[in-house]
Amino acid sequence: AIIAALIGSAAAFAPAPAAKTASSLSETAYNPEFNGEDFDPMGFAKMHEIKGAFPNMFPHPQFLEEAEIKHGRMAMLGWTGVWATEGLGWHFPGAPVADDWSTALPVWAREDPGGFGLILAFIMIAEGEGVSHAGDNFRGKSKKIPGDMGFDWMGMTKSLSEEKQARYKTVEKKNGRAAMIAMASLMAMKSIPGSVPIMDVIKVTAVGAH
Repeated sequence: AIIAALIGSAAAFAPAPAAKTASSLSETAYNPEFNGEDFDPMGFAKMHEIKGAFPNMFPHPQFLEEAEIKHGRMAMLGWTGVWATEGLGWHFPGAPVADDWSTALPVWAREDPGGFGLILAFIMIAEGEGVSHAGDNFRGKSKKIPGDMGFDWMGMTKSLSEEKQARYKTVEKKNGRAAMIAMASLMAMKSIPGSVPIMDVIKVTAVGAH
């Protein structure tokens, strides 16, 4: 799943074909997932079509897909970080170590402000690239493919057909959704003890294994 997610990310980062236009993007905002239909039981992707609403009152599917991909990627990185540090005990040599993942951010910022600042600057640059297209995405006028950062630094898409690239993009979305649910569960578990019963079962099982 991790490899598929990496390839999916690379496929999304790959430069968009020059032939793509704003109208074609509007028609293919989401990759088909379920029997040729998009998974949207609440109809969020069609809210911008509501008659009588103010112009641009509701976001276009371009904006929704960009937001989903971005937050899915952040959640996958977050879950991987928690799993690596808390589950496996992995840490970068010399890096600050917190007692708990939920307090790691302020500890890192306090003890390693230089490294923290560099990562924050990188995030700001990446976020700025996406925000620069947000207005056009919201109106459905953007020529940017949602999730496309304009580079494929690992060269993972060069040997893939368009069909495989589309498949891996869908795999990335699904893994991102699972990761967002996982991170929300972790946050709830920390904020409201007992709110995620399965975590209590996992804790008991882990303690028994030791």
